[in-house]
Amino acid sequence: MKHRTSAFAITILAVLAGHVVDAQEAAQVSDPLSRSGFVLENGLAIPAFDPAKGRKLFASKGCVVCHSVNGVGGEDAPEFSAEYMEEPMNAFDFAARMWRGAPAMIAMQEEELGEQIELTGEELAAIIAFVHDGEEQAKFSQADIPHDIEELMHGDAGHGDAPEAEEHGETAGETGHDSSGN
Repeated sequence: MKHRTSAFAITILAVLAGHVVDAQEAAQVSDPLSRSGFVLENGLAIPAFDPAKGRKLFASKGCVVCHSVNGVGGEDAPEFSAEYMEEPMNAFDFAARMWRGAPAMIAMQEEELGEQIELTGEELAAIIAFVHDGEEQAKFSQADIPHDIEELMHGDAGHGDAPEAEEHGETAGETGHDSSGN
């Protein structure tokens, strides 16, 4: 099993690094290890890429307030429908793009959610898996969005600074950011 895990680890890292794999190598990518996580021989941990967990987190963490998947969610930031994602997807490049957009995302999170979203590495891996999995996205609907997040999306919940914003002629839904998240 160690040999299989090592071969799989090399394959998944090649995919994450943007290496194009042939059909035989691609079959290994869907191995159950990708959904359970594993540790490489050098001690680096690869978290589970669990799209079902990612679907729940995308909604419950509040990503859905600004991002949409298949028409469900906000419009203030890029859409994450799987049909628009690169194949194969380099998960580290995706995280790097998030990092570059972090200042704008944090500002939007604080404005829309009242605080910055906190994610563990495992949670981020799950969300990345979800935004790249068309089958899991097909299950995503308004019913996945918790009531408190739904209220934030529609302006039903008061923001801590809403009265001050109204004094200055702003509404809770205005962000001042373009659709690219900036």
